[in-house]
Amino acid sequence: MSAEKNNPLNELDHQPRNWLDKIIFKLGDAASIFYLFTVVITFYEIVMRYAFNAPTIWVHETATFVGGILFVLGGSYALATNRHVRIVLLYDSVLDRTQNFLNVFHHIMGLIFTASLIYASYYMAESAFYAPWGEPRLETSGSAWDPAFPAYTKLIILMVFVIMFFQFLFHLIQDLVGIRGRK
Repeated sequence: MSAEKNNPLNELDHQPRNWLDKIIFKLGDAASIFYLFTVVITFYEIVMRYAFNAPTIWVHETATFVGGILFVLGGSYALATNRHVRIVLLYDSVLDRTQNFLNVFHHIMGLIFTASLIYASYYMAESAFYAPWGEPRLETSGSAWDPAFPAYTKLIILMVFVIMFFQFLFHLIQDLVGIRGRK
């Protein structure tokens, strides 16, 4: 193993691997501006509440919605940039061939996990968009403002899990082709 490969700060290891990863990488970088948005509206709420005694009814729910969506998108972004959680102490101490097999195992487990999450989140999203008797309706927060953020959040969660499923599939194919090419 080369010293460059074992360097934990090697940025080459954290580049998108395929067209889907590249799209997610670009969208993730663009979406990061929404963190600033949540800071700005939270600051606005603090000023309105404590300086003018005029609290808002929309800031808390909006900041929670935006932050939650960014958190969910973070999983796909981490996978696209190869910054997901792994036991680096063990992973970096094995040979390249063993790392390749660990990657394949990781991607297979990721496919099973995201398929399970797609199944569960589909029913969660369906119940957020349809009443139990089948009539279309959006689940709302139940607050004074009552936005449909819960319904939108559940739909985005489903969409992100579908995207992550394809990310795992593409990574698995790339790793299998890479292993076959080295034999």
